[in-house]
Amino acid sequence: MKSALVFGATGFIGSHLLRDLLDSPDYSLVVAVARKPLAVTHPKLTVLMGDLASLPALKPQLVSDEIFIALGTTRKHTPDEAEYYKIDHDYPLLAAEIAKANGARSVFLVTAVGANAGSGVFYLRTKGEVERDILSLDFEHTHIFRPSMILGAHDEDRPRERLLIAIWGALNPLLVGPADCYRGLTGNDIAHAIAKAARHQTDKVRIYHWKEMAALLRT
Repeated sequence: MKSALVFGATGFIGSHLLRDLLDSPDYSLVVAVARKPLAVTHPKLTVLMGDLASLPALKPQLVSDEIFIALGTTRKHTPDEAEYYKIDHDYPLLAAEIAKANGARSVFLVTAVGANAGSGVFYLRTKGEVERDILSLDFEHTHIFRPSMILGAHDEDRPRERLLIAIWGALNPLLVGPADCYRGLTGNDIAHAIAKAARHQTDKVRIYHWKEMAALLRT
């Protein structure tokens, strides 16, 4: 059996992913790094309290076969671009560097549709740069997931976001052909797709948009 290291386990995708990994017979140990205690308990689960600043001190404990990174913030919570970049780029990259140095063979990274290191849009450029820099670490297998709108009920009260999610859900069936990469998936479905991708790894690098994630969900 394998061991997994999870970053972002308190997030909308990461919380579902953590449960999938804990429920999977493929894993004997799941280590989650979080800034606050998790509501989940499980015999397989080890929770380490940490963040970007404390991560180097945790290095001896960050040993796994696979690392799953679903970290991210929002401009509402982190309006300062420098702080935003630390959370969406520096933290995932450092986590991946440490895991690779400790022997991890596979990395699973959640970014966003349109990620592009050359983009003029700060959000998409940041996502593209973290993809580029994690790819440069040369894991045996790198899986990058680029969701568009993440559908489903969030814990936080965000009226405008709820309205946007409702509109996107109605538009979903109309997004076909080249536009299908913008179709939304629930956080739970994205997590299921990531967990399923971990079961069958052949390609050195795989990038998953809506179509590829939907195909995984059908397997």
